[in-house]
Amino acid sequence: MSGKHYKGPEVSCCIKYFIFGFNVIFWFLGIAFLGIGLWAWNEKLRSPEAPDFQWLLDKGVLSNISSITDLGGFDPVWLFLVVGGVMFILGFAGCIGALRENTFLLKFFSVFLGIIFFLELTAGVLAFVFKDWIKDQLYFFINNNIRAYRDDIDLQNLIDFTQEYWQCCGAFGADDWNLNIYFNCTDSNASRERCGVPFSCCTKDPAEDVINTQCGYDARQKPEVDQQIVIYTKGCVPQFEKWLQDNLTIVAGIFIGIALLQIFGICLAQNLVSDIEAVRASW
Repeated sequence: MSGKHYKGPEVSCCIKYFIFGFNVIFWFLGIAFLGIGLWAWNEKLRSPEAPDFQWLLDKGVLSNISSITDLGGFDPVWLFLVVGGVMFILGFAGCIGALRENTFLLKFFSVFLGIIFFLELTAGVLAFVFKDWIKDQLYFFINNNIRAYRDDIDLQNLIDFTQEYWQCCGAFGADDWNLNIYFNCTDSNASRERCGVPFSCCTKDPAEDVINTQCGYDARQKPEVDQQIVIYTKGCVPQFEKWLQDNLTIVAGIFIGIALLQIFGICLAQNLVSDIEAVRASW
């Protein structure tokens, strides 16, 4: 025994610095989300007379984001702020807790991450149970934004991108554009876009290099068979459902990967807490 030294329990440096590096990512992502949220909030509050970034206000970037979404008064800016705040707090607790071997912060990190995991699991179950309600809400969301299509350039770009990407038109079909005052088919509508659809509803000709923004004019005055040649006739809600079914493996893999990362983070944090407490108990 004289030539040997007793080696008591030790804190694993690998786990310690892995948790630290793991949470640095959360920390910086949290700062990024908070930065976007605060910038967007600042843009919403700025006076139209303010000279700085006037081109942003003229373009309408995030200046009227709550009216764009029309989610019952919910402002998506708060989503960025809340998500950014949560990620920042988690990253801070994990980084400092691991670096300083602070069991309180590590326990806070693991409990908070566990709560988030439970909420995500609950949201997934509720989404499956109330999928018809979610489908209806998506329908109302798209149609509400169709009504305001010409009111905000960012909203217009968002809808155009969605319809081009999903190769769809309207929520459940091209006739949903009757909800817009410029595109409806009423006799009192004097707009040149009457009974038409936005250019993003048009089927694309690979030979065309320049977008024809007038390709949707009078499209809905044609018989349905002819409409299918010129525009997309399927709605964005069914197309989104089809995309989910076609990419179910990828979507499920992403969610499972996120869940495993969270469980892995909780296990590592609890393991490090056990090591720290074992070392302290041996003093």
